[in-house]
Amino acid sequence: MIVFGVGTLYGIPLTDATGAAIANPTPIQLGVLQDVAADMSFDEKTLYGAYQFPVAFGRGKGKFTFKAKAADFSAQALASLFFGNTPTAGIRAIVDNQAGTVPAVSTYTITPTVPSSGTWATDLGVRYASTGIALTRVASVTAIGQYSVSAGVYTFFSGDASANVLISFEYTATSTTQYQISVTNNLMGYAPSFMAELSLPFNGKQMSLKLNNCVASKLSLPFKNEDFSIQEFDFMALADASNNVGTISLK
Repeated sequence: MIVFGVGTLYGIPLTDATGAAIANPTPIQLGVLQDVAADMSFDEKTLYGAYQFPVAFGRGKGKFTFKAKAADFSAQALASLFFGNTPTAGIRAIVDNQAGTVPAVSTYTITPTVPSSGTWATDLGVRYASTGIALTRVASVTAIGQYSVSAGVYTFFSGDASANVLISFEYTATSTTQYQISVTNNLMGYAPSFMAELSLPFNGKQMSLKLNNCVASKLSLPFKNEDFSIQEFDFMALADASNNVGTISLK
């Protein structure tokens, strides 16, 4: 049969980061696939006599690797398939260069507006809006070009009164639609596993590939100027408890 395109790829979690079986796994579809490649290879073991060509051939170790490039990776996919954990609902984001003006009178403070009724978390710097020059953070302001910050309240020197500034900061907020993934430092040897299924329909026919027991080996998150981010997700297939690797189906 003839196959066209990249099809649809699903991952079904089997175990978490500690190797514990997942009782009711949620299947996950990897979105907006760009490239998919399945590579099967074996070590070659050849026997030679006195002549140039081998007289016997044997297969050695086998390897089944899989690469998928996708433009829309969900938090659920990253968490369960690569890190082996469950994402938590909530926002942790950055505000870049929020404009503000130092008051003309005491107390010379600015409290930036935090989106989504969130909570200020981390200072990421202050710059003058007119020049882009960064102000220096100090414990207590004593000169022009300095600022201090406590619990999201920025204090400036009186000499910077009426100055226009740009404030950047990290914040957290509650959400039911956005998620965070915790990256933990687990013991070596542990890895989450999952089942992978690829469907490739074309002209009324379908090729499907099922890998019973997979472990992720690489996650690449490249970012380019003036281009979309295409994540690369690499994994390899292992034999399952029944000593089966998977199935290739053609119809």
